[in-house]
Parts: sequence; structure tokens; C-alpha cells
Amino acid sequence: MGIVVGPVAGCAGQSPPSSIPIGAQADPESQLIAHLYAAALRFYGNAAHVQVADDPLSQLDSGDIRVVPGFSGQLLERFAPDSAARSDVQVYRTLLSVLPEGVAGGDYTTSAEDKPAVAVTERTAEQWGGRDVSALTRRCDEVAVGAVESVRRPSSVGTCRLSKAREFPDDDTMFAALRAGQIDAAWTTTAAPDVPSEVVVLSDKTSLIRAENLVPLYRRNELTESQVLALNEIAGVLDTGSLADMRRQVDEGTDPGLVAGQWLDEHPLGVGN
Repeated sequence: MGIVVGPVAGCAGQSPPSSIPIGAQADPESQLIAHLYAAALRFYGNAAHVQVADDPLSQLDSGDIRVVPGFSGQLLERFAPDSAARSDVQVYRTLLSVLPEGVAGGDYTTSAEDKPAVAVTERTAEQWGGRDVSALTRRCDEVAVGAVESVRRPSSVGTCRLSKAREFPDDDTMFAALRAGQIDAAWTTTAAPDVPSEVVVLSDKTSLIRAENLVPLYRRNELTESQVLALNEIAGVLDTGSLADMRRQVDEGTDPGLVAGQWLDEHPLGVGN
């Protein structure tokens, strides 16, 4: 009896692997992104949960959180505020080179971004003779720009330093002002879920605006190789359209964790990657 009971008691004493904390700020978009990476880890059998913090990156540095996903340009601004990098590859490579000791970066989402973008009316696009932000820079001094209060936006587009943006309380009010001709252009983002269909979001073919692609940062040597690969698989599946759709669902009140889980159910990892 002792020979049998011994191994059983030993197995019973083994504790399961601890859940991996994924850092997020309190805002719904940050939590949505964190839930995407938590779902990716769970997809491959790893326990993971989202941990909300005022400053997840500080807790990543201290080791209280092991993964913090974010947007590449914003992360670069945190670690190297004077960097001039703008294209997605430049921003990503520069970011990796300035990360704190003990922190590594996973793959970035080449097909998913949420960077600042300029919206204009169809009439304005025709008058400017182009649908790229380079058309705006040719009229730098004369463009009246609007933006929603407290929303991040750049103060310049390439070498064009724009006049101070007129601020609005919400997107609906801002786009109404755009349609009425009270402003020439409006700041939005490439994955904004609420851009009216009748306006034109200008492209940025020459990277005049800094890239904002998703990238997971994680504690070096604290995740297994398979866990890092699970994080990296998001980069091969997520695109800007999906990110915008998920943001819309969250804005409509659906729980970020539920939205992320449903998206992963519809886009299983490891399929065709």
C-alpha cells in the first residue's frame, strides 16, 4: 500500500502553473488588447489573466506583470521620446533597441494598426487633388484641424507643423463640424470604429505619421518558448478591420474579454500561419 500511496500523494502535492498576468490600463481599448493576448496564451493551454494597473509598464519592469501589449509608437515615445522613427519597421526596430534590461518584444502586427489619421470630406479631397496626407502638407499653414478633447494626436505631419487643433467633446460633434465646413480636417485613427462612411480617411504612404502597430512586451526568460510563440501568433492573424470591429463592440458595451474570446474563436491560431 505504501508503494502505491507514495507517488499519488506526491502528484497531489504538485501545484498547477501560475496564471500569467497580462497588464492593461483601465480604459476599454487597453483591456481589449490585453484580453487578446491572454486568449492567445489560453488557446495553447496556458493559464493567463488580465491585470489592470495605472502603469503596467512599471509593473512589467518590476516583475509584478509578465506581459504588456501596446502600440509600438506609444511605447517608443515612452522609452525614447526623442526618436525620429516613423515607419512601422523603423519604430519596431528602434523600440527593441531601447527596451529596459530584462524586457523583450514579440512580433508586431504588420496588418493591424491604430495610428492617428486625418479625415476630410470628399469635396476637400478633390480640392486638394489627393487622398494621402501629403496633400495636407502642401497646405500646411492654411488647414484648420479638429480633434476630440484628450485624444492623442501628433502636432505635426512630417515637417508640417499644424496649427492648434480645435477641440470637440466627441466624435459626432467633430464630424458634424467637418461636414459643415467649420474645419478642413479631423483627427481620427486607422482603427476608429465610428468614422462616418461619407468622409475620406487619408492614406499615409510615406509614413509622415508615426506607426502604431500592436506589439507584446514581456519579461525576458520568464516565459517558455511556446508561450512567446503564442503571443507572436496574434501578429499573423489580426488586421486593422478586425481591430476596428472589436473596438466598436466594446464601445457598444460588450465586455472586452468576451469580444476578444469570440474573435479568437472565429480566427483560431495556428491555422494557415
